Amino acid sequence: MTELSYLSAGTLSSVGTPTLWAVTIVGVIALLVLDFLVTRKPHEVSIKEALGWSAFYIALPLAFGAWIWSRFGGQQGVEYLTGYLVEKSLSVDNLFVFMLLLAAFAVPSVLAQRVLLYGIAGALVLRAVFIALGAAALQTLDFAFLLFAIILIATAVKLLRDALSGHEQEVDINKMRSVRLLRRFMPVVDEYHGTKMTVRQGARRALTPFALVVVAVLATDIVFAVDSVPAVYGITEDPYLVFATNAFALLGLRALYFVLHAALSRLVHLSYGLAIILAFIGVKLGLHWAHGIWKGVPEIPTLASLGVIIGVLVVVTLTSLRATRNREPGDKQVVVERH
Repeated sequence: MTELSYLSAGTLSSVGTPTLWAVTIVGVIALLVLDFLVTRKPHEVSIKEALGWSAFYIALPLAFGAWIWSRFGGQQGVEYLTGYLVEKSLSVDNLFVFMLLLAAFAVPSVLAQRVLLYGIAGALVLRAVFIALGAAALQTLDFAFLLFAIILIATAVKLLRDALSGHEQEVDINKMRSVRLLRRFMPVVDEYHGTKMTVRQGARRALTPFALVVVAVLATDIVFAVDSVPAVYGITEDPYLVFATNAFALLGLRALYFVLHAALSRLVHLSYGLAIILAFIGVKLGLHWAHGIWKGVPEIPTLASLGVIIGVLVVVTLTSLRATRNREPGDKQVVVERH
């Protein structure tokens, strides 16, 4: 990490010039608009289509990372790559919850990708807000890194506890606060009307199930932003790189969902891996905070963090596949939700 003063408020070091910020934001918006245009006519996503878009959204951030490396140096390149890997791993956890919500609301397959796209757009907005708040905290609060460390370690403990409980996570629509709140103000029809959020029912407007599931997805975005942003700040304190890693990790989720849909239920140990990663980054942040006060406290290099994260993901993927090698297609899925 770059040096940061703990004695007074300062300015975070960043590679993001106003021009680079503007180009990146315009690019992200353009990609979102493209996705909305692609999904304007509801249709079932073929595996060929999903693989094509997934390849594009993997190649794009990797090419961008290569440019960051060549333009700003190896340190920023490693920070970007590590942050992207962390955010991509956490985004797969997003997909578990999205899968639960789509099933709970019985979303028709032709509408699934539009629901996901609304969720991604909402997540991008929320992440931008949390990134700005995080940057402000790092510049004004001496204990911001310690606070982020506590958040990540607490989240890791919650993830591990839920994973060890082994209970099957289900979504009860009638108990969701966002759904109950909407139903207090507007009636809700039973059937879907394409991508329409509201329809006329007699003399008044009524919400469709599509509107409910979109709001439910957006509500879960808030939960994920709380730990995703501190996690990547544990890798790099450059707000621009934090934003870029979040944006690239989220943009490809729509296509990745359809590629991994069948495989998601087999990643039964992912929650353990994510708990280890979040706890590790929490410890890294705590050491970084302590190093700013007591210079004798060691720090964990970003390159070492990259090795740990890759190692954990490889191990939990292999153990998950081994544990589910005899699982038949259609077996019930056990998903631990991060709430």
